[in-house]
Amino acid sequence: MRRYQGRVFAVAFHYLRDREEARDAAQDIFVKVYEQLGSLRAGDAFLPWLLRLARNCCIDRLRRLKVRTPARAVAVDEVPEIPAREPSPEEASLLGARHGLLYRALARLSSKNREMILLKDIQELKLEEISQLLALPLGTVKSRSNRARIELAKAVRSLDASFGA
Repeated sequence: MRRYQGRVFAVAFHYLRDREEARDAAQDIFVKVYEQLGSLRAGDAFLPWLLRLARNCCIDRLRRLKVRTPARAVAVDEVPEIPAREPSPEEASLLGARHGLLYRALARLSSKNREMILLKDIQELKLEEISQLLALPLGTVKSRSNRARIELAKAVRSLDASFGA
């Protein structure tokens, strides 16, 4: 659990966009992992199985949340803090601005492309693992990954240009 809790939380936060909901979902996900560990077939990689389970739990949770009214509005700029060495104030400011720009750009992506960036570039899964996780052909995953990166680059350039003007 300690080894994968950060990744599970990141997936949950990606889908749910609320820290408290993501924390609750992460706990539920690890309970499901314990309950369903026997369904992991010998030879299957654990991480894609875990992330598929996390993804499905979050999608189910979103369905339930859509039925009830949210308790509070979630700020668009609410992003998880990224731990690092102690940067200088200038470095911290620049890093914060870059991360903010990236997360705002990610928020502009379609859900399919955002999910692809999350799995490939943030969770660092291999294309084959993503193919297995999403039950898609490898060629489809490759093309979606490429389109997602192009869409992200355009969103970053668009946001960066609007701030630079």
